[in-house]
Amino acid sequence: MNFVMSYSCGKDSALALFRMIQGGHKPIALLTTINKDQERSWFHGVKIELLHEISRSLQIPIILCECPPERYGEAFEQSLGKAKQMGAEACVFGDIDLVEHREWNQERCDNVGLACLLPLWQENREALTHEVIDNGFKALINIVRSDILDESFLGKELSKSLIALIKTTGADVCGENGEYHTFIYDGPIFTRPISFELKEIVDFGSHKAINVVKKTIETGE
Repeated sequence: MNFVMSYSCGKDSALALFRMIQGGHKPIALLTTINKDQERSWFHGVKIELLHEISRSLQIPIILCECPPERYGEAFEQSLGKAKQMGAEACVFGDIDLVEHREWNQERCDNVGLACLLPLWQENREALTHEVIDNGFKALINIVRSDILDESFLGKELSKSLIALIKTTGADVCGENGEYHTFIYDGPIFTRPISFELKEIVDFGSHKAINVVKKTIETGE
């Protein structure tokens, strides 16, 4: 089956993409929603220049869906329409068990005439997080919810020991409730790692983020 991947750049969407490819299905595009004012992806805050690097490494074209909050659903459906014209038969999402998310995904797909697939649906959250690590994905924590996790978690690579530490805070180990977000920069479906640099930590009040930027290559004279 040809599919478009709703790709947040986080661990769950990367794992869903990996499973679909392993199952013999073909990704014809990534679909990532963009906050135009910030020139970053919505929710995971990945800069557009890094999104293009990810697309090149995965060797999958990317559809950048610019959408203000008030037109988010409409813009998403328009991008799904583009993917359908490219040959997509389904859209794949990395959601695990939040029913309202699944209903939103289903409605968007129904309106465009695509199947809605959720390869991770209702699986154990902690087991899925371990599966990401066991398959060799490299995930960096780039956003935390301020009322649950402190900024010391920012910039750390996801590992089983870090998952155990997150668990002691009372946060969901998978971050499914928004406790943290990740940036996947390497793994079994990447042709090369994404080069990046960590910059300043930004405090947004409800959450904090570490600025992840494309690594600049210095050239000599």
